[in-house]
Amino acid sequence: MRQMLDQLESEGLEQLEGVQDARQLEAWRIAFLGSKGRLRQAMPMLKDVPKEDKPEVGKRLNEVKQRLEGAFKQKKAALGEGGGQPQGPRLDPTEPGIVETRNLGRSHILTRVRAELVDVFARMGFEVAEGPELEDDEHNFVKLNIPADHPARDPIDNFYVDDPATHPRPRMLRSQTSTVQIRVMERVLGSGGEPPIKIISPGRVYRPDTVDATHSFMFHQLEGLYIDRDVTMADLKSTLLHFARAYFGDDAEVRLRPSFFPFTEPSAEFDMKIALAPGSEPDWIELGGCGMVDPNVLTACGIDPEVWTGFAFGFGIERLAMGKYGIPDIRMLFENDIRFLEQV
Repeated sequence: MRQMLDQLESEGLEQLEGVQDARQLEAWRIAFLGSKGRLRQAMPMLKDVPKEDKPEVGKRLNEVKQRLEGAFKQKKAALGEGGGQPQGPRLDPTEPGIVETRNLGRSHILTRVRAELVDVFARMGFEVAEGPELEDDEHNFVKLNIPADHPARDPIDNFYVDDPATHPRPRMLRSQTSTVQIRVMERVLGSGGEPPIKIISPGRVYRPDTVDATHSFMFHQLEGLYIDRDVTMADLKSTLLHFARAYFGDDAEVRLRPSFFPFTEPSAEFDMKIALAPGSEPDWIELGGCGMVDPNVLTACGIDPEVWTGFAFGFGIERLAMGKYGIPDIRMLFENDIRFLEQV
């Protein structure tokens, strides 16, 4: 037993002398001082030592243990602070990481265009208002001055949740963001307030259109409403012109064409000259509709049309995105093709 302890001590110290780094030091510790190391394996052998020799052998066992442990601590300190860490440059955890890919995430083009539009109109004093996508017949049609026999209310042109033949106020996925106008006017008057009201309401709308290069069954609109005293068509035209030049540039060409909408009178289509494909000639593209708020709509919401007047407009956000970024097909916005998304 004594000879074995002497050999364990000499071999341990000799091998420790040759240790050059933290990895080798850890391997030495496991071999000699670990839970299954040579020193632990020697301890049970003490029970086989003759009784008269046990005190001397036990003392020697403790000496070898202390000698190896002390040598290990000295070696650990000599290899550097931390001992168990590899030698080399110190790690600074505050340094930024190395980017290993260029495919960084970013907002979808429609999200970015929505934010850009909100920013432009916010600089003209418009606040953002929101409303539910699941609407009822009263807000989607009745209070917007759309009569019961109007073709826009036909079930084939709407996503009804309730059967309009059996429900007096059927619910549907809203077909236009004009519903938010009604809810905002009701809320203002219901809380005891009164105009001026100046809001925009961006959001999703749904119509069972056939999908093609310029149409989709789900798309995004941005609705605008301004109600105050003595608001005129000239205010509407100047607002749209300022928007077009702020968003598309000072050379933006726009026009208003007479049209008809049940909730505005007079009404107009808002067009802009846009080149949808690179290198193509600009052509007139309809961006949305606009007009003076019909007195019947104001009356339905509790606003006196003899005192207050206003204008409203609505744009297709996809159309604006296509116009600004030269996107020729609306379907590209929803296909999630990484090649397209990287370009815009």
